[in-house]
Amino acid sequence: MANDLTNVSSRIVTKGLSDPVSSPETSLEGKNLPDASRAESERSLLPPPSDTAMGEYYQLQQTLLVCTLAFSGVVFLFAWGFYSLNLALNYLIGACTGVVYLRMLAKNVGELGRTRQKLGSARLALFIGLIVLATQWNQLEIMPIFLGFLTYKFALIAYTIWTAVLLE
Repeated sequence: MANDLTNVSSRIVTKGLSDPVSSPETSLEGKNLPDASRAESERSLLPPPSDTAMGEYYQLQQTLLVCTLAFSGVVFLFAWGFYSLNLALNYLIGACTGVVYLRMLAKNVGELGRTRQKLGSARLALFIGLIVLATQWNQLEIMPIFLGFLTYKFALIAYTIWTAVLLE
């Protein structure tokens, strides 16, 4: 850790700053550093991920994915049984998009701090494209698609409640 701080301060000194200790550009957070230097200094300050932490993270990803798929299947069957196949298929389109969104989110969060410094917005484009498609195509209904997309959020809430109850 001290070696990393020395490397950061030596990089700042080589960029032409006379006093790295009193200069505001040398803050540990790198708030006033140029973007490339800030990203490099933040990346160098992060400890390497441990195998157990990443294993737990991958297990959480898998559990949330399975929970989302289970909720989607149950709601699809109920929608088909109580309403119509068309409405159930609309829900399923939204639920599948929600699963893809969840996978993209999990991948981006896994890379956060290692290869990325912030989350991207490509996932939002997926949702916007789905809603635009639903508004333009007459056979699709917006509300079941939207609720299907939100299924992953219900799975997150259920998982959180389940783990809170199990820990007690």
